[in-house]
Amino acid sequence: MIELLAVLSASAAAGMRIALPLLVIGLLYGESFWSQVPILSHISPPVLLGVLTSWSLAELVLSKDRLGRRLIQSVQIIFSPFVGAIMGMAVAQATGIPNWLIGLLAAIGGLLALVLQLVQLGWLFRLKEVPVWAVFVQDTLCILLVFFALDAPRQGGLIALMLLWLAIRSSKEWHRRYVAQAEGGDRHNPRRYKQDPD
Repeated sequence: MIELLAVLSASAAAGMRIALPLLVIGLLYGESFWSQVPILSHISPPVLLGVLTSWSLAELVLSKDRLGRRLIQSVQIIFSPFVGAIMGMAVAQATGIPNWLIGLLAAIGGLLALVLQLVQLGWLFRLKEVPVWAVFVQDTLCILLVFFALDAPRQGGLIALMLLWLAIRSSKEWHRRYVAQAEGGDRHNPRRYKQDPD
């Protein structure tokens, strides 16, 4: 159970940023850690370090700007399931889980990362402008989740489950508001009577 919470914590970090968690976990454990991760082991450690550092800086800098945030979000939507699966695999291998279970935990991690990215995209379109303080909180939480996955998996897993709960609540609320826009019209086709734009 503790191993699952550790995987959830690491994958939730990948659901917020894609390069930053991989960079943090690599810096904590050294280049030898990347050599144990299935996909990353085929890339030269100096090249991998350079790519992850560059993309982490891009995530940190561009996420403060509206246009940059949209660009970053597009890339993150595509790669977050893969990074979530990689983070899940890495943490699962570090905790000594049997090989037959690592694939399942990687799939769960990838799905969690994708769900969190989709909800962030929904909030981006709903709010139009995300406050800068919220972006800093997101970056801090991403780094903390990586630390928790390795040192305090119970707390990290609980935070990841709380984020998943918030994501489900958000999507249900968006669906309820979307259907309510029909205002007594065709509830099966609420777009026909929409009041607000998507």
